[in-house]
Amino acid sequence: MVAANREMAVYCFDTLVAHYNSDDAPPAAFDEGQHPLFVTWKKVVNGSEPRLRGCIGTLEARYLVNGFRDYALTSALRDRRFPPIQAKELPTLECTVSILTNYETANNYLDWEVGTHGLIIEFTDPNNNVRRSATYLPEVAAHEGWTKEEAIDSLMRKAGYSGHITESLRKSIQVTRYQSTLFTLTYSDYVSYVRATRGAAPAINGVKPGNY
Repeated sequence: MVAANREMAVYCFDTLVAHYNSDDAPPAAFDEGQHPLFVTWKKVVNGSEPRLRGCIGTLEARYLVNGFRDYALTSALRDRRFPPIQAKELPTLECTVSILTNYETANNYLDWEVGTHGLIIEFTDPNNNVRRSATYLPEVAAHEGWTKEEAIDSLMRKAGYSGHITESLRKSIQVTRYQSTLFTLTYSDYVSYVRATRGAAPAINGVKPGNY
């Protein structure tokens, strides 16, 4: 099984740096394969708790090199919840790459473990008969300190449901649980890696070297 690793996170940073420089990223230094994947960008300011800046991926298997290249940019620039990440923010960023595995159909909405499983929920909105779906990665519920029920309710809101949440509606949800491997890399560690492997720190248009 392919596991998330440092080279995948480096490639995501390489891709974003290349975008700001209107250049091509160096070749990926990890093995190809096909897996569902996510790219998450967070921003750390003055040692504070990292704040989400973008998180987008795919629940369908993608070739890893193309997938990480596409979603590194999509999550950084086109997550509709946030303004696009600017080049000057790069020194404050950390990147987490996730590879999703072990998809299983849950017996009910409580048939999963906080901190172990990510969730995909699907249900029919009783107000308009629209089919809704949403996902949380395995680390989300634990990070937020949610119970299983709180995580499910939050997912229903994420899916666009604005009505009253009843127990019968929760029981109607189809839940797919999954697990993931992940790797998180800060920008400073990325710079150290690039210096060690390529002989020089990355140059970024519009960002002074002293800022990273």
